[in-house]
Amino acid sequence: MEEFHKTRRLPPYVFEQVNKLKAAARAQGADIIDLGMGNPDLPTPPHIVAKMMEVVTDPRTHRYSASKGITGLRKAQAAYYERRFGVKLNPNTQVIATLGSKEGFANMAQAITAPGDVVLSPNPSYPIHTFGFLMAGAAIRSIPAKPGPDVFHALERAVIHSVPKPIAVIMCYPANPTAYVADLDFYKDVVAFARKHDIFILSDLAYSEIYFGDTPPPSMLQVPGAIEVTAEFTSLSKTFSMPGWRVGFAVGNERLIAALARVKSYLDYGAFTPIQVAATAALNGPDDCIAEMRATYKRRRDVLVESFGRAGWDIPPPEASMFAWVPIPEKFKALGSLEFSKLLLEKADIAVSPGIGFGEYGDDYVRIGLVENEQRLRQAARNLRRFLETADETLHNVVPISASR
Repeated sequence: MEEFHKTRRLPPYVFEQVNKLKAAARAQGADIIDLGMGNPDLPTPPHIVAKMMEVVTDPRTHRYSASKGITGLRKAQAAYYERRFGVKLNPNTQVIATLGSKEGFANMAQAITAPGDVVLSPNPSYPIHTFGFLMAGAAIRSIPAKPGPDVFHALERAVIHSVPKPIAVIMCYPANPTAYVADLDFYKDVVAFARKHDIFILSDLAYSEIYFGDTPPPSMLQVPGAIEVTAEFTSLSKTFSMPGWRVGFAVGNERLIAALARVKSYLDYGAFTPIQVAATAALNGPDDCIAEMRATYKRRRDVLVESFGRAGWDIPPPEASMFAWVPIPEKFKALGSLEFSKLLLEKADIAVSPGIGFGEYGDDYVRIGLVENEQRLRQAARNLRRFLETADETLHNVVPISASR
């Protein structure tokens, strides 16, 4: 059966192959330690849940809500930006609530993209960064994910050789999946480039509050003049462990925000009002819960690095985000990330995300999520050690797989 035009532009979802194997293994009774999907396991803070329960009993809140977000929520997001980044935003024209940052990106792509437009995106990167624009009819040119001079060399080449000229460049720091972080000096150069060439910046800042050093990740909008070319996306999913609540934001350039608001007005009526009120309480409330969450992820990171290292797999410690971006062990590298992920699931009962799912330049890596407690991470390390001890025998048995790659 012939596929529809837009679905033809989407490759088979790599993660679904691992998910099917994971489900099958669990059906057979296997205890799978799932470090694949970035699905926070920490509970939503009680004061946020309490506010939701309080408001949901009022039948007036059960009606259609506001597509761009209720006024109090937009004001709370503007206050967060001023408090955290020193950036002043007009909640009426420079802030819009989205159904998570993923939906925000996809709808922004629909709002600003014409068929054949060129968009610059990191590779590897979170899939919606590219596929949101591919579904909207754009062509994607890859740029390096790691911040540094190579990014600007790629940007210059893209402007010179792309017809038509690129309309937007996507930035994501702290990065998913790579956990790279960027500083304000890098952002200043990105903004200068974008303003010089009249290109929009779409900045994904979903992991702004999960960092393990002393310096919080900056916002692109802290750069003077950035708001002239930038829309930035954030989410409460990771910051407040609210992934299923689907609350995110786009803020910044008024033209971009207005375009997104117009598209959204045709597509949705916004999140359920009690959810928006609870999200407002989250942003306006105490931030000790954020510090506790950050400390939990840091402990997990340290346990992962220490225990997996002792088991025989060196894990580069991430500076931020809830992921480790890990090179495949040398003796398994020829398999590629998908086959290695399948092998890890089958032989060690550990699920990870294959790097190829984030772009072809991710195929020598897997992404490991800090989404299990410390005890389960140590159990995963014990499973890993047993797997690596039989690695030579295992590899001998899967030579036909690697040879077919």
